[in-house]
Amino acid sequence: MALWIQAQQLQGDALHQMQSLYGQHFPIEVRHYLAQWLEAQPWDAIDLENQQDEFKAKRLLDGLIQELQKKAEHQMGEDGFLLKIKLGHYATQLKNSYDACPLELVRCVKHILYTEQRLVQEASNTSSPGSGPVDGTPQRYQQINQTFEELRVMTQDTENDLRKLQHSQEYFIIQYQESLRIQAQIVSLASLPPTERAQREAGLQSRKSTLETWLTREANTLQKYRQDLAEKHQRTLALLRKQQTVIVDDELIQWKRRQQLAGNGGPSEGGLDILQAWCEKLADMIWQNRQQIRRVEHLTQQLPIPGPTEELLTELNAIVTDIISTLVTSTFIIEKQPPQVLKTQTKFSATVRLLVGGKLNVHMNPPQVKATIISEQQAKAILKNENTRKSESSGEILNNNCVMEYHQTTGNLSAHFRTMSLKRIKRSDRRGAESVTEEKFTILFESQFSVGVNELVFHVKTLSLPVVVIVHGSQDNNATATVLWDNAFSEPESLPGRNFTFWQWFDGVIELMKKHLKSHWNDGAILGFLNKQQAQDMLMSKPNGTFLLRFSDSEIGGITIAWVAENPNKAGERMVWNLMPFTTKDFSIRSLADRISDLNHLLFLYPSQPKEEVFSRYCTPPNSKAVGDGYVKPEIKQVVKVEFSSPNPEPSPGNSFMDHAASPTVNQHHNFTIYPAMNDTMIDAEGEFDLDETMDMARQVEEFLRQPMETTWSGQQS
Repeated sequence: MALWIQAQQLQGDALHQMQSLYGQHFPIEVRHYLAQWLEAQPWDAIDLENQQDEFKAKRLLDGLIQELQKKAEHQMGEDGFLLKIKLGHYATQLKNSYDACPLELVRCVKHILYTEQRLVQEASNTSSPGSGPVDGTPQRYQQINQTFEELRVMTQDTENDLRKLQHSQEYFIIQYQESLRIQAQIVSLASLPPTERAQREAGLQSRKSTLETWLTREANTLQKYRQDLAEKHQRTLALLRKQQTVIVDDELIQWKRRQQLAGNGGPSEGGLDILQAWCEKLADMIWQNRQQIRRVEHLTQQLPIPGPTEELLTELNAIVTDIISTLVTSTFIIEKQPPQVLKTQTKFSATVRLLVGGKLNVHMNPPQVKATIISEQQAKAILKNENTRKSESSGEILNNNCVMEYHQTTGNLSAHFRTMSLKRIKRSDRRGAESVTEEKFTILFESQFSVGVNELVFHVKTLSLPVVVIVHGSQDNNATATVLWDNAFSEPESLPGRNFTFWQWFDGVIELMKKHLKSHWNDGAILGFLNKQQAQDMLMSKPNGTFLLRFSDSEIGGITIAWVAENPNKAGERMVWNLMPFTTKDFSIRSLADRISDLNHLLFLYPSQPKEEVFSRYCTPPNSKAVGDGYVKPEIKQVVKVEFSSPNPEPSPGNSFMDHAASPTVNQHHNFTIYPAMNDTMIDAEGEFDLDETMDMARQVEEFLRQPMETTWSGQQS
């Protein structure tokens, strides 16, 4: 009942939205008098797409009617008499409406409760922005709602300007007609005597001159009105596109990702009601602006005035059409995915939904949706907008056509495929050891419909999550494994601030260790999965010269040395330094152990091991001083061109430099004892980004990697 108490405190537009939830399909009096009972029932436990849950829905309907009848019986007195009759009438009305379709009652009540909860939450966030949940969701919602309010004001402003333009143009046309009438009167004076004609013509010419001056000035004013209005529409459309990007490319994509992870047993992706509400607001405002632009075009055609407005209006029309097209095609989604492991000759279901269908009145001519199974290669071609022949499919699905239905109580337009069945499957040619349970397909849902009076025609399509087709139950486990892996790791989102994914970065680390760092990893000398800040926090509590090895955040297949030392430019200040990352190319020239041995300012491997104890056995023996064939053999050594105080300082040829950042990156140079030092650095300076989110994944596989590499990768060495 707490929700209903809060809902009654809503004001303004929120209160209007709440009131609009109720009607003959579910009277607000029923919500009021049965508030506690309604909020206590397990509405969310019922799957609206599962016909087997219809029995549960029928029990809830019967319970609702019984509660209404009980409430009616307890009404006493004169006022109670009228309420008793009203509640009894509602009980009969609801029974007649939902007895044959109790799941529709559940759909209706779930929609009401969810919308009330959203409105109450939005109102709470508006009144006290700092009191929302920790995850920041209300702040995102608040920003979206604020942008909608800004768009509403901008759209109303252009509507007012358009009306002003229309009135001004109508008056201009009236005055223009008056000037034509005066000109006709002047022409008709030719038949009059000269004296009378001269007297009357002088007055008419004066009026004509004054009117023409006004018309010239007003034509410029109208042109300015048109130009200003077009520029306002430009700003509105830019904000509409930005808002659409947030909702469609961010919020809706996140919902789809949650839906994918839910297939692996993750949390439910949540309902679509709030996304639909946003998309409907977008559609409404886009359509209003489109109609305004068309009205301006009509005014321009009615009264052509030379200027840049016509070209600008053509551009605006193209932009607004592109925005509405993107919205419609992006909001044709799969609400309930088909099973990702499909067995032939077995029934399965799916639900497709058009989030803006109700707002754009698509249901007035209900479109038909067709489902087709296609291969992974065909799906990739569709995602790249490459032409594919409609006749091509990878199998035959029975009962694969469905008409979209409009649910008036919720405003949803959806198609429920309840009895589809995969009759046969056409597989691609498999190579090598590839198994049928590794071959992926997808269900393509397509539809075509028009918006307005056939103003815009849309051909929309959406792809299901990848599915694996099996013919026998013994294949289920392997097929499920393919699906689980794809759901978890197929998302190609690059790491923040980088142009590579976590798995590309991680694969580079594995390759580096396999080729050059296997022994050091097995010795426990490499901490590895740390970011810059974590390394700094660990080293600052240790003596100068303490160092550790961590994988580079910015370089694929790179490892860097971080160490603590005095700041040469400020006495008494200690800093953590980061050497530019080493890669496979570097270790092909000189090993990690030799490089660490070369750097005399590196003394202790974190936490406190002398570096000789850890790395000396892997160092290359010194070169012989013998001279052969008249040549002296050169020796390569690692040099850092920064002066550090240490018990055994190393000579540093050339000029030194210092980066004054809190945790600087040090350029490294190769120094040859015979030839001059190389001047170019190996790679650019390393940047920073937060790996906290991806480190969890890395640490999960670290347990596996901590196994001795001789056994782990013995079969993979070339």
